[in-house]
Amino acid sequence: MALMVATVVSHPTVTASDVKRPNLIWVMADDLGYGELGCYGQSVIRTPRLDRMAREGLRFTQFYAGATVCAPSRSVLMTGQHHGRTRVRGNAGRGNPIAQALRPEDRTVAHALQQSGYATALIGKWGLGDVGPAEVGLPRKQGFDYFFGFLNQVRAHNHFTEYLWRNEQKVPLPNPVIPVGDGGGGYSEDGIFYADDLFTDQALTFVANHQDRPFFLYWSLIIPHANNERNRVLKDGAHVPDYGPYALEDWPHQDKGQAAMITRMDSYVGRLLDHLELLGLAENTLVLFTSDNGPHNESSHNLDRFQPSGPLRGIKRDLTEGGIRVPTIAWWPGRIPPGSESDHASYFGDWFATAVELAGAELSPGLDSISFVPTLLGQADQQPKHEFLYWEFHERGFRQAALYQGRWKGHRSGGPEEPIQLYDLDNDIAEQHDVAAKHLEIAQIISDYLKSARTESADWQPVWGGRN
Repeated sequence: MALMVATVVSHPTVTASDVKRPNLIWVMADDLGYGELGCYGQSVIRTPRLDRMAREGLRFTQFYAGATVCAPSRSVLMTGQHHGRTRVRGNAGRGNPIAQALRPEDRTVAHALQQSGYATALIGKWGLGDVGPAEVGLPRKQGFDYFFGFLNQVRAHNHFTEYLWRNEQKVPLPNPVIPVGDGGGGYSEDGIFYADDLFTDQALTFVANHQDRPFFLYWSLIIPHANNERNRVLKDGAHVPDYGPYALEDWPHQDKGQAAMITRMDSYVGRLLDHLELLGLAENTLVLFTSDNGPHNESSHNLDRFQPSGPLRGIKRDLTEGGIRVPTIAWWPGRIPPGSESDHASYFGDWFATAVELAGAELSPGLDSISFVPTLLGQADQQPKHEFLYWEFHERGFRQAALYQGRWKGHRSGGPEEPIQLYDLDNDIAEQHDVAAKHLEIAQIISDYLKSARTESADWQPVWGGRN
């Protein structure tokens, strides 16, 4: 394919120890719900390869995204700092593009791995820097040797985009796009090149070209995120080249499209795992698959048909479990015991400590990151645990949430002195029963933590008024 070229980057000299360090691949879906995979209870949408990945690896049951929307979740992943301390804390920069970008002083997990001799690549959606005023956050300034994909997350709504970026160069695509709004969004009804198809080809090429040295691949898919602009115009945001196995279902086309996107995504992951096995890299490669936040409702599809959050309450933009608890599968043949399952409460920020431990790299000071390597290797009794996990949300009135001791979930909205809602996730995973009045001491501990958890940011001042 003329658009796809081999990725060539320069790296430090490879040492003998390099070959013993595992390759690291983080695969991230966009807006995939906890209940949208077969191995997490989905009974309608077909995900055979991810289900097999879970059987051959480890399925996390209490793994959390960094945030309930795209950009801050990715910022947490990159920086190893929780939502109240990471640089980018919302999807809307309040008119300041710099607020949506990582800065020169931010050290990412890609920086740490790059400095340790890993080849690093980001393929897919970035959302933490753009050309122009926010160029300080461009991927190659944030630890990646190679980038191919979307910089702007609004443009990333369009699966048939008119261009992508290779490093700092535009790659035009012959997709005729109808613009919608002034943020760069749009859609194409006569598109030829589907972005995630291209990302998959690039991911496999990068792996093939880096067999002789350890690498970190951050493969950030854009499906099953809706094309929000197409949905506003046509009431159908589930844009996919074909409906695949759902073409003959007696469903609205929006439902066919949503299911087809997820099954298509599943096939991409299958191609990657097959590729690793064919190249003889599987036993020296950790692959982790997850989603950046909970499921969306912007394709005009029927949520009741698919129950995308499974047993959880809420979806994307909610701080209830359905907005932040995400399906997460780890695969590492010969190292992760097949068919494993873990309820260890972990989150995106922990990838930093996990990756640098496996790579023998340097862990930055001041992170909110605990390695989950013991869990991966079946050593649950040696796994350190978080006392707290923390999230906030800015776009619909400021809200906060925290998880305490992996069990107690506290929510605050409406103001810093408002009483919190408290849920016992061990007995109420759907967060239906506020038990704050019955557990006043626990409620006070979480309330105090919510007041102290975040660091002040001039770009991300709380504007209270939301409701959980």
